[in-house]
Amino acid sequence: MKIKQIRNATLLIEYAGKKFLTDPVLAKKGTFPPYPSPVRPNEYNPIVELPVGIDELINVDAIIATHLHSDHFDDAAKEQLPKNIKVYVQDENDKKELSDLNFTNIEVIEENTTCSDIKIIKTSGQHGTGEVLDVIGNVCGVILQHPSEKTLYIVGDTVWCDEVKLAIDEHSPEIIITNNGCNTLLNYNPLIMGTDDIYEVHKAAPNSLIIASHMEAVNHYTLSRKDLRKFTIENGFSSKVLIPDDGQEYTL
Repeated sequence: MKIKQIRNATLLIEYAGKKFLTDPVLAKKGTFPPYPSPVRPNEYNPIVELPVGIDELINVDAIIATHLHSDHFDDAAKEQLPKNIKVYVQDENDKKELSDLNFTNIEVIEENTTCSDIKIIKTSGQHGTGEVLDVIGNVCGVILQHPSEKTLYIVGDTVWCDEVKLAIDEHSPEIIITNNGCNTLLNYNPLIMGTDDIYEVHKAAPNSLIIASHMEAVNHYTLSRKDLRKFTIENGFSSKVLIPDDGQEYTL
């Protein structure tokens, strides 16, 4: 497989002969307003440009949308993606939202969903803790499985929780992509993984390779790549964590 970090949670993944684009955010730098945040409160999003051209991003077999928050499926993606492109979504609500925007080839991920002979398995997560869960909405992660590839777990927007541990225990993924910006809104606990969360992922799957995504792209991130790298070194698991720059690609 090949995994290319694009920006935020947007990834290009080549897996068993198919190309997937995850959580497409295609807007130019500074296009949409800041999220209410204790950091960078006035900085418009995205805070960095795309590292590649749009043509490369839309030339895929399918989109995987873990949810439809604007930092995972933005207005530019809704406008620029071909309306007949295959889109996998977490539930009927997300399907309806995209159908209302004239997307015509949407599939809700079910128990036995496949893309050709690739298994696509939906996993659960927890997009934060405490009161934010009442307003933040549902999210999912995704497992990709194929006999010719290592099992890949795209964790999605979640903190460390029982649902993530269950997915690791059930599917034994060899590659795990975590969202690690420790993004925070005003008056709420972090919405996605920080240092302690990724350490828990490593302890649950000590032989797996972790790829830390969703970093340094939107105004409410609070964990930098530099600080995450420092944490992994200090805690003795840096050899098991890749922290890609935007545009960086791995063959695994």
